[in-house]
Amino acid sequence: MIDYEQFCKIKLLKEQKGLTSPLIARELGLDVRTVAKWIDEKTFKPRALALRPSKLDAFKDQIVRMIETHPYTASPIFYRIREQGFDGSYAIVKEYVRKIRPARAPAYLSLAFAPAECAQVDWGSWGSVNVGGTRRRLSFFVMVLCYSRMMYVEFTVSQTMEHFLACHEHAFSIFGGVTAKVMVDNLKSAVLSRIIGRDPVFNPRHLDFANHYGFTIVPCNVGKGNEKGRGENAVGYVKKTFFPVWISRILMPWGLLYGIGQMISPMSGSTAPPGKNPLICLKKKERI
Repeated sequence: MIDYEQFCKIKLLKEQKGLTSPLIARELGLDVRTVAKWIDEKTFKPRALALRPSKLDAFKDQIVRMIETHPYTASPIFYRIREQGFDGSYAIVKEYVRKIRPARAPAYLSLAFAPAECAQVDWGSWGSVNVGGTRRRLSFFVMVLCYSRMMYVEFTVSQTMEHFLACHEHAFSIFGGVTAKVMVDNLKSAVLSRIIGRDPVFNPRHLDFANHYGFTIVPCNVGKGNEKGRGENAVGYVKKTFFPVWISRILMPWGLLYGIGQMISPMSGSTAPPGKNPLICLKKKERI
């Protein structure tokens, strides 16, 4: 197979110098049969590359439908199709999902934090569970260490102050210490009121709790929940990655949820500091 430059040279030697195929072949160092094939062609038509079938081909339509109905990440999609017989790699799935999902440009500047400087907390909700014959909303508390991006998650059936403070205590115990600051998105459990131009009015119980453990409450500015991006991302991570995988496999009774009610996990390699693994960052640099 020749390239476009060689095709042009063949045509030039034939049309301007009147050389025959054997002479052109000798001049260009090509096989005479190759020159004879191209010498009378009017345009260059590169040979179509044969498309190799992909192990993912049989699942591509399903992946598109999944993304159209829910903002799934590559991870739950990979586990779902693997259960249906896909034996390819996670990298293939991740690359295909990246191609069919439009890239979202970052809307805000990233905040940088020192090790053990700050943690971000938030509540999330996912459906309901049966507790003693009554349906209760399933909530989950998340705390993310801002430097390492390690995430603590605890499932509850209430977002009361008692649960809020208890979840803090459990997270501090798991992480092995307390960060200097804890950032919240003006939750009523933490901030009673927030008016632009005035100091925030903290919930007295949460303020006493913060003073006892020695951390500073940092509320987001009004309408600036994006400042607590790690906490927001953690809630989204649990909803898009954890629940789609496990809820699709089992109908979680409350007893099972209670059994896995506390977990600590790195959110994702892509959310750690550039080039850093969250678990390694936690162990080596963010021992709080």
